[in-house]
Order: sequence, then C-alpha cells, then structure tokens
Amino acid sequence: MTERGRTAVRQSADTFQVGPSQMHWDGTDLIIDLNEISTPHAQRIQGRVRVSPPAITGVEVVLDAKARHIWRPFAPNADISVDITRPGWRWQGHGYLDANFGTAALEADFSYWTWARMPVPGGTKAFYDADRRDGTALAVALKFGTDGSVTPIEAPPLQPMARSKWLVRRQMRSDPGTPPRQTAPMLDAPFYTRATVKSTLDGHASTGVHEALDLDRFASPLLKPMLAVKVPRRPRF
Repeated sequence: MTERGRTAVRQSADTFQVGPSQMHWDGTDLIIDLNEISTPHAQRIQGRVRVSPPAITGVEVVLDAKARHIWRPFAPNADISVDITRPGWRWQGHGYLDANFGTAALEADFSYWTWARMPVPGGTKAFYDADRRDGTALAVALKFGTDGSVTPIEAPPLQPMARSKWLVRRQMRSDPGTPPRQTAPMLDAPFYTRATVKSTLDGHASTGVHEALDLDRFASPLLKPMLAVKVPRRPRF
C-alpha cells in the first residue's frame, strides 16, 4: 500500500487506477492488477486478483445516526482467484467484495467495532457490531443469498475471543456454548486485527473472516505518526 497524490489517480466508469495498480470491472468480474512495494522488506507485490460474484446486492447499511458512515456489501458471496508472482501466492477459493464510505473520520464517531463474514449453507452471514461515541451501539446481522438477496436475521450472542498479539480486544457472534477461535492470522496491528476464524452458526461449523478495530488506540497521538513511517508516500505517479 502506497499513499499517492491526486495526479496519480485515474478514474472512469469501470476503472479506478492509483499509480501502477488498478481495479477494472469488465461487466461480470472485478479485475485487480497489483504492482506495489511491500513493507517492511521492500519486496515487490505484482500480479492479478479476480473476483467473480454470482450476484451484486443493492443494500447500503447506515452505521450511525447522522448517516456519516455507510457499509456497502457489494458481493458477500464470490469466487476469487489470486495470481501473485511469488511462490505459493497462487490459489482459488471463496471471497467477497465490500467497501466503507464516509464523510467523517471513523474515530470521530466510533470507539470500537468488530465485523465478521461467515459462509453458511445457501450463502453468507455477516455481523457488524460497534460502540458509537454517542453511547449507542450498532448491531447488524444479515444473511446474503448467492442470488443477491439480503435478509435481516436474529444475531447469536457476542462471545469473547482471545486477544490479538497487540492485545486488541476481540469478540464475535456465535452459537451459545461454541466460542469462536482464530485459525490463522491475516493482519495484526496495534489498533486493528484481521484473521480467519472458526465458529458455529445455527449448528453449522463455519470458517470465515473476522476483524476488530480499536479506534481509541487509532486516535492516539502516539500511534498515528507510526502510520506515516509504515506507509510509503509518493506525491506523483
């Protein structure tokens, strides 16, 4: 990931390009071409990711009372193929495509949140829980069918998970008596963690993706300067 200036951005109806990397929608698939330098070892990440959804949803989820933050689950069910020019970085599997949009900083309106997307028979379940700065709580539970349908569901209880390596608090929804557990780490930072997790939903074992975000930590004036060191910046292409 590299932060780049405005002159490095190109956008059309079906393509979004930032520097040497781009995303292109060809009508059925999202094609992501990567050409970046990783940290901390400055290795090149180059290749293609193809996301092939069977359907696109039409739902937008408002996350706060002022509608300053929107979650847009475009394709919670999708096939994905990854072809990166590194040994072992070529595979196919189950994926998804979503995005968050907003007109305010996340830390201005939230102190903490968790999110999970879990494959289940007939589609995918997603859970979005957050502590808002105004003292209220967000609790979203949806099932996404492979046909693009979206159905609100009753959420199982929140259950604690083991903290991350940076001791970020984690919790996730799962059937009573079946605490979720991490099966593989994906990203571990002082304020954010993402991992594959295993849980049980309606009696079905499922392995999916979970994230936890501590926005009190993120807002710390001691932590934010670390991001400027971690993420390279290029003002031009």
